[in-house]
Amino acid sequence: MAQLFDPFDTLLQFQQALDSFRTSGWLGASPSGGGAYPPLNVFRKGDDIVVITEVPGVKKDDLQIQVKGNTIRIAGSKTVGYGERAAVHRRECLAGTFDRALTVPVEIDAEGVRAECHDGILALYLPRAERDKPKSISIS
Repeated sequence: MAQLFDPFDTLLQFQQALDSFRTSGWLGASPSGGGAYPPLNVFRKGDDIVVITEVPGVKKDDLQIQVKGNTIRIAGSKTVGYGERAAVHRRECLAGTFDRALTVPVEIDAEGVRAECHDGILALYLPRAERDKPKSISIS
């Protein structure tokens, strides 16, 4: 006997799978930190590393940047105010705290790190530590 295909049963199973996935906490578990991550780009400029990240709406005072060895930690918080007696109809701007650790392939000179934040763009200039730079050996 042939079985009839029930599209509503398939949609129900799909919805249950999505609900299970959304409430599982899997999206919040990450090896690099927790919270609403700002997107970032990392590139090498000579021997140094440059990190550019988007932090729109985050005040400079609400950012914490730490460097140790070859790891950079960027943490902060962002609030989104709606004003008094506002009714929110749609919310796409993330708010809350974020904490992100990034490992780079070279040791960073923590004393030489510079950070600049303009128009919601944070730029970190991470100089490579002298002891990590390759040494040229002359042949006699």
